[in-house]
Amino acid sequence: MGTAGKRGLITAAVTVVCAITVLAAPGTAFASPASPTPTPTTAPAPTPAPSGTASAAPALPPNKDLEAVRAKLEKLYHDAAVATEAYNAAEEASKKQSEQLVALAEKIVEGQRRLDALKDRAGAAARQQYRSGGLPPEAHLVLSDDPGQFLDGAGRVIQGERATKAMLDEMTRTQQDLKQYAADAAAHWRELETNRKKKEAAREKVKKQISEAEKLESRLEKEEKERLAELERQAAQKAQTAWLDTGILKEIQAKASEQGAKAVTYATAQTGKPYEWGAEGPQTFDCSGLTMQAWAHAGRAIPRTSQEQWRQLRHVDVKDMRPGDLVVYFADASHVGMYIGDGSIVHAPRPGRTVTVAGAGSMPILGVVRPDA
Repeated sequence: MGTAGKRGLITAAVTVVCAITVLAAPGTAFASPASPTPTPTTAPAPTPAPSGTASAAPALPPNKDLEAVRAKLEKLYHDAAVATEAYNAAEEASKKQSEQLVALAEKIVEGQRRLDALKDRAGAAARQQYRSGGLPPEAHLVLSDDPGQFLDGAGRVIQGERATKAMLDEMTRTQQDLKQYAADAAAHWRELETNRKKKEAAREKVKKQISEAEKLESRLEKEEKERLAELERQAAQKAQTAWLDTGILKEIQAKASEQGAKAVTYATAQTGKPYEWGAEGPQTFDCSGLTMQAWAHAGRAIPRTSQEQWRQLRHVDVKDMRPGDLVVYFADASHVGMYIGDGSIVHAPRPGRTVTVAGAGSMPILGVVRPDA
């Protein structure tokens, strides 16, 4: 490899590292309202539509049927939650690709250094041969009159040949490694670009869904908002009552593990902090950001998104759950909360709300997973 090739590899490695910094930087989060409501049963304060948004506010149902409004808002915020978890997944994938690219860039630089050192050794051997008149060591031995010197020299020649072959083999392997590192870096770069585009698409969808929900709420009168909040509270209470009426609490008797108790302590200490999509603390959280950080503070790393928490962590039966376990909601695993005992969870509900305690059965339960199984 010539000087130009060497410089090209090093430049490429440096470019990879610099570009990673740009591509991996998280985008500006879509902020939660400045004055979130303190409990999940109180309607959020109306939020002005983001400037520059050209779409019209969603039409209210005929006669402002508040039950239909509630259903519409529930769907909009659910879709926003799905998009939020897609954004989180793309963000995690981008971080992973960035780390791998940095590691590959370091390997490229180190491999080039090793190749340069081998070339220097090969050059030194060539210069030594030139100084000896251009004759190979074998010729010098044939011309020697000293049999002992001949035999000693023959051994050195064999050793030298082996060393030369080993050096040439190492040079070949190093060149092959550099070629493979470059190919791997290119593949990871393409994946990083793909995940960056997924992040952008998910970000736009989150912003759109939240904006539509806020516009819909902003068209309600104060009295209607109060009635809507009451409808939401009643719907959650009805679902929780139906869940409790199954007698499930008589079966849920397990105590928290040591790590589970620590996770619960952290999660419940965050109550009152605003929900913000894509956030994982310390001042704002989304649903899976809260559960991930709670378990991180308990000493266990778990996946970032609710879907991956559901997919990768051990499943346990609802009747066997204990404080610290994660309750995953909806068929698409788009929401997650932490069970804290007595039929309750702590969770980050949605935009406009704060981290709060709610009934574990107030939403459709998909299942339960245990981080410290």
